[in-house]
Amino acid sequence: MVEQVTPQRMAVRTNDGRAVTFDTKDYAHVDHGYAATIHKAQGMTVDRAHVLATPGMDSHGAYVALSRHRDGVNLHYGRDDFADQSKLVRTLSRERGKDMSSDYSPEQRFAERRGITFRQRIVEIARQLPERAKSIFANFRPQAQKLEPSHAEQADLSNQRRAVERFARAADDMAKMREQGLPVLPHQRDALDKAGKTLEALRPHAAADLASALQRQPELTREAADGRSQGAIRAMQLESEIRVDPVQRADRFVNDWQRLGQARAVMQQGGNENGARRVAGRMSDMAKGLERDPQVESLLRNRTRELGLGKDIGRELSRELAASVSFERTRSIGMSL
Repeated sequence: MVEQVTPQRMAVRTNDGRAVTFDTKDYAHVDHGYAATIHKAQGMTVDRAHVLATPGMDSHGAYVALSRHRDGVNLHYGRDDFADQSKLVRTLSRERGKDMSSDYSPEQRFAERRGITFRQRIVEIARQLPERAKSIFANFRPQAQKLEPSHAEQADLSNQRRAVERFARAADDMAKMREQGLPVLPHQRDALDKAGKTLEALRPHAAADLASALQRQPELTREAADGRSQGAIRAMQLESEIRVDPVQRADRFVNDWQRLGQARAVMQQGGNENGARRVAGRMSDMAKGLERDPQVESLLRNRTRELGLGKDIGRELSRELAASVSFERTRSIGMSL
């Protein structure tokens, strides 16, 4: 169990109850891992896979999850969900009715046409699970260290919290001025700039990450301004992860595009053409922004149907999206005249 992580060290507790703390520079065999749902992993192939069994699984989902690997797969389960392996076997091998042929994955249909009973294979895999897995730290003998953060780390966290709260207070003050139709005062802008520079000194891009987090979740601004900054800090960290991960940025683009498209359609149906045009303008800005992010644009070329486009894109995706929004806006205006 990972108990604490900092940029310099990690603290874990092994299965036998030992507390292990080590510097990441001394033990570099730790890397980020990313989890996905079984449905999202369908069709994916990886060298090694780890599957977390849950009470909601059945034989069909288990088969997809346990057939993603080339070299090896590990099946994990919790005692709070499955009291023993027999209950695990019953859950993962149970049959539940399917309504449509599309509910079956291609791998399942391929196996069943050839008489392969994948439920029996799942039973075998589950029964082969060891009752107690060997810890990856079994042979690691670190020097004894305290689990508490160092004074320097505590100071960094405290400085970060104060900078986040100052940034939020300045942003909240500016938002109140705009709500009242008043101009933002120079000292308010200065306060925001100073708080942003403090954040940047603690971590590059922190100010931009926090600004993006507060824009997406405005309620966090008031909370952080009142001294409850935990939510804002978590949201800022999430923005940092998304900023450096093109896959997550592509997922966010699709979600935002679909959400705005639905909002625009509702406005058009309700006769709110001004609102629909404003939303279309935001979507056009999103499309143009792809020109500065070729990684995401490349990933999105495989998700054009989710973006409301055809499969074959003749031009650059950013221009195709901008053109689609412009066409829909022009058509709606013409229909309303």
